[in-house]
Amino acid sequence: MDSAPQRRLRAIAGHLLASSDRDPNARLIANPTAGEFALAQGYSVVLPEKLQTGKWNVYRSAQSPLKLVSRYPQHPDIGTLHDNFEHAVETFRDYRYLGTRIRVDGTVGEYKWMTYGEAGTSRSAIGSGLVYHGIRRAACVGLYFINRPEWIIVDHACSAYSYISVPLYDTLGPDAVQYIVNHASIEVIFCVPQTLSILLSFLSQIPSVRLIVVVGGIDEKMPSVASRTGVEIVTYSKLLSEGHSNLQPFCPPKPEDVATICYTSGTTGTPKGAVLTHKSLIANSVGTSINIKFYPSDVYISYLPLAHIYERVNQISLVYFGVAVGFYQGDNLKLMDDMATLRPTLFSSVPRLYNRIYAGVMNAVKTTGGLRERLFNAAYNAKMQAIANGKNPSPMWDRLVFNKIREKLGGRVRMMTSGASPLSADVMDFLRICFGGQVFEGYGMTETACVISCMDEGDNLTGHVGSPNPACEIKLVDVPEMNYTSDDQPYPRGEICVRGPIVFQGYYKDEVQTREVMDEDGWLHTGDIGLWFPGGRLKIIDRKKNIFKLAQGEYIAPEKIENVYAKCKFVSQCFVYGDSLNSCLVAIVSVDQDILKAWATSEGIKYEDLGHLCADRRARAAVLEDMDALGKQAQLRGFEFVKAVTLVLEPFSLENGLLTPTFKIKRPQAKAYFAKAIADMYAEVSKADLS
Repeated sequence: MDSAPQRRLRAIAGHLLASSDRDPNARLIANPTAGEFALAQGYSVVLPEKLQTGKWNVYRSAQSPLKLVSRYPQHPDIGTLHDNFEHAVETFRDYRYLGTRIRVDGTVGEYKWMTYGEAGTSRSAIGSGLVYHGIRRAACVGLYFINRPEWIIVDHACSAYSYISVPLYDTLGPDAVQYIVNHASIEVIFCVPQTLSILLSFLSQIPSVRLIVVVGGIDEKMPSVASRTGVEIVTYSKLLSEGHSNLQPFCPPKPEDVATICYTSGTTGTPKGAVLTHKSLIANSVGTSINIKFYPSDVYISYLPLAHIYERVNQISLVYFGVAVGFYQGDNLKLMDDMATLRPTLFSSVPRLYNRIYAGVMNAVKTTGGLRERLFNAAYNAKMQAIANGKNPSPMWDRLVFNKIREKLGGRVRMMTSGASPLSADVMDFLRICFGGQVFEGYGMTETACVISCMDEGDNLTGHVGSPNPACEIKLVDVPEMNYTSDDQPYPRGEICVRGPIVFQGYYKDEVQTREVMDEDGWLHTGDIGLWFPGGRLKIIDRKKNIFKLAQGEYIAPEKIENVYAKCKFVSQCFVYGDSLNSCLVAIVSVDQDILKAWATSEGIKYEDLGHLCADRRARAAVLEDMDALGKQAQLRGFEFVKAVTLVLEPFSLENGLLTPTFKIKRPQAKAYFAKAIADMYAEVSKADLS
């Protein structure tokens, strides 16, 4: 039987790294990476960052505490995106892969599918076509169109032939697209006829481009500009045919090679190009898949922008598990129709959409009233209690109440994920209760190849973003100017910092901004403020960059307040504004037009049109009253309540420049856009204070 000292020696030995060139007589060798001692915290373990300092502040997933994962345990040979897709083609050759409802003539019908094997063949042809046109290895290839099967195939072709894919957000606007093309020296751009016309408008100003490939283009209608610009324009179908006739062997990348440069629009400034390797992207998918499992029988709907890392990494994991991916028509207003036809089992979205589903259902229940409302509330409370106690709810409630709600998403969704911004606890509860499947909220960013943390399976606590991705480690760093420290009680708080194989190489051609976020020890400083809940769960509570100060010195985190007001029945979208010259907050509210009209009817208010109704003092007062009630319910502090609102009909959108592609508000742009309304509100508040 082992003695206690022997057990302790073995524990220490577990921390020490083997080395082929060390002294064979030495019994011990130091591990320079901080030590593998761990203190269990439920879903996470805590380690000391540096042994000599003795501070236990680094959190890792309890599922892999002693080693950050970077390869699939069952397939350690998969080290690149090319390896990943080759595995899928070999394993799931005849399974459905890419589906679309759009016909060649532009009409919409049932989903038609391409198998994994067929996608593999097209991938080889497109890659060979690029080689045929003389595109060199490691050249940057731009993708300038929204989600459709060809986007995925081109991306696979880039991986197979060692090209670097560079998404060009269809919503960034031509100025940003031109900037990215020149900044990344893009040589090939895949586009559609609509975006081709934009490219042609500044073709002479993007000299690195040699080839433009038009997806959905017709050969006879392709413009000829080669003689004056040196740029060849071909259709996707022609490139496919050229590749089939001139097949080239793969030119596989290494794990350390750059896979993609993802330009983040951010909320200010010019786009920054996050450089991500194959290793980083695979590691993130591997870490996520330890907790979240997919199956070849699953069906996923792709509508989140493929140019954004959230959808991009989803696709990597879906490929590994052989999932069928159906694409939306390209119109968010028709998404529910697409889902009813596709009937997906997996659904990834953002809080903005989940909030609208929540508000729509809850308002419909209240409007119905009577017995139906009481039945819904009884079913809702019964399921909530069962889930909270870790029990299986009675299927009776689904049959009586919730199956009708599930049909809104096709009726088969078994798993939902949420990212990009915080999801409120009551909306999370709503999704679990009404849709009956697993709901995972995660937290991530482009610079970490997506997921930093994610809720664990079986964790029924809401209001957090889970434990660390097993492919990274997390620590919180003090932010004294905002009064956040690791010694805070009852929970440690600070800026979230991340380290591990998922972290990017830096911003392309931008050492200055890279050094601003990466320190000498390899920690990426996210700019987000978090706290550790019991059990090693991370909660996002603030944003370092979006903080502003009111005149009286109070710090404001507007996104937190906007998430509260997003639940207001009148609110479709909300922009909260304040500055150091004023002592209170004001808000621009893009209204839910149907709710506003119904309210006016119930109040007997006559109006010429919705614009006049938005300007009506009674309407503004009603909206503000409802927002105040939600603020009190959420226990906002006095200075966090908005004191005036302006109601607008126009939604904040990508098209009017008020949203990023991940549906975050562009604050400087919104401030400029609504400058007059903001000034008028402050004048109104000032006048009221004087009276």
